Amino acid sequence: MRPEPALTLPQGVSFWRRREFVVLAVLSVLALISVVCFMTLGARGSWSFILSFRGKKLVALLLVAWSIAISTVLFQTVTSNRILTPSIMGFDALYVLLQTGLVFFIGTEALVMFGAHSKFAMEVGLMVVFSGILFRWLFLGEERSLHLLVLVGIVFGVLFRSLAQFMQRILDPNAFQVLQDTLFASFSTVDTSLIRVSLAIIGAVSLVLWRMGHVLDVLNLGRSHAVNLGVAYKRDVVAILVMVSILVAVSTALVGPITFFGLLVVSLAHGLIGNSRHRFILPASVLLAVICLVSGQTLLERVFAFDTALAIIVEFMGGLVFLFLVIRGVAR
Repeated sequence: MRPEPALTLPQGVSFWRRREFVVLAVLSVLALISVVCFMTLGARGSWSFILSFRGKKLVALLLVAWSIAISTVLFQTVTSNRILTPSIMGFDALYVLLQTGLVFFIGTEALVMFGAHSKFAMEVGLMVVFSGILFRWLFLGEERSLHLLVLVGIVFGVLFRSLAQFMQRILDPNAFQVLQDTLFASFSTVDTSLIRVSLAIIGAVSLVLWRMGHVLDVLNLGRSHAVNLGVAYKRDVVAILVMVSILVAVSTALVGPITFFGLLVVSLAHGLIGNSRHRFILPASVLLAVICLVSGQTLLERVFAFDTALAIIVEFMGGLVFLFLVIRGVAR
């Protein structure tokens, strides 16, 4: 008998596999360089103080990068659409309304009276409850169209912003000035006392994500395909949406609302990796987020001497990516 021919990989598979690992390796090196530069550039004085002070800020930036990147990938997996992010669904507007409501009903002392941990817990809790109600209606009933998803997010965002602006117009000018400092994302003034509780929450969410990682690629195929392949769709979608809500709430409570940053890094990750497998997209998105935040903050602090805001640059680039994806989709 003639021996059976050896099985060979389809043409191009080995190339794409090499490409994925090479991209992750390069991104890992760039992320490491960004971290080293952030910790060492312009360092003067006692290294023990410098490493402790900068190390806390670095951990906060890493937590925000991890939260935004992971939540955006998961949200796009559930919605089967690459131009939607959790922030588009009204998270940032809800955060603005919450901060404005505290100052309007209690006064500027409310920002101090509750304490960092109490205020953090209240913000995270309210955003998780809101997202749970909204996402359950959007995704667990009959199938909704993309237009309806965007419309609901815009409507809630307009409603929350309108209520916030109404209260802001009535505020005392001094109170309004204090409020404005809390409504913009700031990577330079992260409350480092919240790092431990944020790390514990994000760690628990990441552990749950790791345990159900095998179903993410199946969910990416869409609702009907996932059900046909035996996935407990409603249970898994509920779990993912809860994780998305918690991650976005934690990152928003730490640094403030960021609308387009997740879309920016995830879109770049898809372009570099070349496929939608979560074992590559998730780490690539996180590494890109780390590179953008850490290197951007390093340039802001060491080169531009705080003459500009990193959040403005990030949101501008993310907004351009969003418009590009929308226009490309319409052209198709």
